[in-house]
Order: sequence, then structure tokens, then C-alpha cells
Amino acid sequence: MKLKALFAAVPLLAATTAMAFAEQPATVGPNGEAPTPAASLTLSDADIETIKSGGHTAALVWHELYDWSNAVAQGAKDEFARLGIEVVAETDAGFDTARQKADVETVMARNPSIIVSLPIDPPTAKSVYGVARDAGVELVFIDNAVQGFTHGEDYTTVVSADLFQIGNKAAVALAEAIGGKGKVGYMFHDADFPVTNQRDGAFKWTIENEYPEIEIVIESGMTDPANAEDIASAMLSRNPDLDGIYTPWAEPALGVLSVLRQQSNDRTKVVTIDLNEPAALDMLKGGNIAAIVADEAYQIGVTAARAAAAGLLDKTVEPFLVVDALSVGSDNVVDGWMQSMNRQPPESVKLPPSNNSGRPWWDPEPTACQPVQFFQRCHMFKRTSAIARKFDLQGSVIYLASSRSFSSSPSRSRMTAS
Repeated sequence: MKLKALFAAVPLLAATTAMAFAEQPATVGPNGEAPTPAASLTLSDADIETIKSGGHTAALVWHELYDWSNAVAQGAKDEFARLGIEVVAETDAGFDTARQKADVETVMARNPSIIVSLPIDPPTAKSVYGVARDAGVELVFIDNAVQGFTHGEDYTTVVSADLFQIGNKAAVALAEAIGGKGKVGYMFHDADFPVTNQRDGAFKWTIENEYPEIEIVIESGMTDPANAEDIASAMLSRNPDLDGIYTPWAEPALGVLSVLRQQSNDRTKVVTIDLNEPAALDMLKGGNIAAIVADEAYQIGVTAARAAAAGLLDKTVEPFLVVDALSVGSDNVVDGWMQSMNRQPPESVKLPPSNNSGRPWWDPEPTACQPVQFFQRCHMFKRTSAIARKFDLQGSVIYLASSRSFSSSPSRSRMTAS
């Protein structure tokens, strides 16, 4: 597919008076529902005892499993365990609608009381989940609702994040990184996907309405993160003086990083959404990534499981439950990972002890670097003495350096969109 078919760049004029006073958008659910804080959903001790005595089971039918959805899944599993509900199946559709339909049919053989799932394609999802709905399974959805399903009759609720808050925090972080003025590029998800559409729109609204000295000079639609490098190259060729770039999630941000490094550009700042190890490494070493905005993924899973239990008790559950968002910078990576994922960050992005050399921790004495494939989790190091590490993203390779000896144990991870 040619670049011109994938990339639409439109130089923008300064915001008009009408835009400057546009009404602030608000997060809404898939069917326009007002959001309800996830924390408002509670179960009493008596409710929990009733659920525990019910012999209920649950199945997790995922669109795709990766860092974010694994955190959601873990939250659901932990809450189900607390409620005495056995998880009898978990599937990964690889973002394939037909496979997700087959997954639902497969898990139905286990007769689950509950299914928690993120529908891949809402317009066609009625055929995916209809068999479960007809069997009386308690359905709780993440992010997307099923078109043609009615809240309270066909499904219990949709659990997501405060989408305006996410986009707003991304805009604030980028504005702070470039000193509140300058030119920025806006890479948005060019697809009918309410979650990313609302996040992107919130970023754009905040820049245009709250930062008069910042101008979005180019907008670039992206449908496939694999094309992010080409899109970024075109953005920068048209506007080489960009002070900042927004990307809709972390994987396309890595494509932007690759282009910036190829151009030896260390001044253009990037903000993105969803925690990601290579992006965090770049941020920690003082690179182009200024901040990463994340939602409370683990709490999304906890809330989904709790909502399903409430549904089994015939309690009223609001149609659209949302968790909070947080901005993660170089000073709060560990806390941010815990708040979002409910786990420690990868060892590679934890701050090691000072090297006592007067240099930053990411800049030890020069030594030979060991290349590691880009889409592979960085090696976990066991210190044999005081070591300093250097992480350098160069093109498609991460380089790790140490001034002392080390041993390593590699593990793999996959990165994709949420």
C-alpha cells in the first residue's frame, strides 16, 4: 500500500475564534452514556458470601493479550479469586473477529456464569456474543459495547477509562515539555474506534483551547502502527521544526522515535499513551519521550469482575464505569507502573544506584554495547558488583552497556495497541 494512501497531512491555520471557545468535550460511553467512577461500585460482605456460595465460574475472552490486557486480566482474576469465582478459560483472539467468535463458542462448552471480553468489532459483535447472551451468561465488556445489545438486558456494563482525562494529560505533558509554546504534530488514530477517537480529540481540544502559544501545524491520520515511521518521516519533512509530536499509543511512538534518531533529532518531544518498556527507557535516558499517559488497567479488570458479580446478584450496575488516568514521567516510573499495572516495572526501567561518577545513571563509562532485538524485553541483570547501565535506542536495536561484569536472563514481550 502506497504511503499516500495511508497518510493524510493537512497544515493547519491558527485556531478560529469559534474553536477557541469550543465547549470542553467529556468522556462518554459507546452509546453516549455518562461515565460513572468505577470506585462507586461496591459489594457488601453479605454480597460476597452469597457469591462465594453460588459456585459461579468465569471465562476471559480477550481481543489480544499484551502488557495492557494482561494487567486487565490479572485484575479480573484477582477479584474473581477474592469472590470465590473460578476462572475456567482464557483466550486470545489475536485481534481477529472470526477467531473471537470461535473463542466464545469454545468457552461456552465450559458453561461459564460470566464472560469478560473486549469486543473487537462492535457492529458485528452481536453474532459473536449472541450465543452467550441467549444462554444467560453475565456479559461484561471492556471499552466497547456490542451494537444491538441493551444495557441491563443483554449485558451488565462497559468498563473503560476516563478518555478525556487521558488525552488532556497528554496535552498538558507535551505543553510542559516544550515550554508552553511552539509547533506540534498530531498523529491520530484514523479509524472508527471510540476509545482512541475520544483520547485523540481530548488532546487536540486541550492544545487548541488551553495553550494559545502552541499550534498544531500538521495532522496525520494513522490506521496501522506499522506505518508510523513513514507517517513521522512525512510529518517531519514538511515541518522539520516541530517541537513536539503526539501519538495515539505507544507502538506508533516507537516508529516516531526511530525516525527522530535517524535524523539525529534530540529536540522534538513526544508524548504517547499506554506504558511501554522501550518508550520508558527513552524517557528515562532523557530522550525524545517526554511522558507516557496510562489508565489504571488493573483496576479495569477488578471493576469488570466486581460488576459481573453484582449482575449475578441482580444489582443495578451503571452502563459505563471508568477508572482514572495518570501521567508517567521520568520521576514516577515505578509508582506509575504500580498504579496502572499493579506490578513493578521491568528491571530495565528501574533506577539503579548512582554510579558515583558525576554522570547520569544512564551514561556510565563507555564500554562495548551488547545489541538486543528491539521487540524483546531487555535482559534482566544480576549485579556482580556496582554496575552502571546505558540504554540507547538506535534504529531497531536497544544497546545495553555495563562497566562491570553481569549475567543475564532474557525474556520476550510483545508490544501492540490497546
